[in-house]
Amino acid sequence: MPSEIAMTGVVALYVFMLAGFAGWVIIGNVPAILHTPLMSGSNFVHGIVVVGGLFALLNASTPLEQGIGFFAVLLGAGNAAGGYAVTDRMLAMFKTSDAKPARKPAHGGVHHIHHHKKS
Repeated sequence: MPSEIAMTGVVALYVFMLAGFAGWVIIGNVPAILHTPLMSGSNFVHGIVVVGGLFALLNASTPLEQGIGFFAVLLGAGNAAGGYAVTDRMLAMFKTSDAKPARKPAHGGVHHIHHHKKS
């Protein structure tokens, strides 16, 4: 008995709608301060989208299916690259700089030379 998984269009649409609703409910309940760390931690999901898009693209038999697969790979790759770029910028905010600032003179940084003339 072959273990072939057949996904019809109705089942695929149902899975897509269920995943979208679950994501909306989960993300909707996350406090705003945690959105960026959550996004950076979930970059692997975009990798799964790319793999799913590649699977759809490799099994496509019509130009419409090929277009949908290509679009899925394109969006997944863009999301993954953008997510890692945002994560890198976010982590850069927490790095300390190695360069030490120049010390300012104690009297305000302006050096005055006073010349006194004896008359």
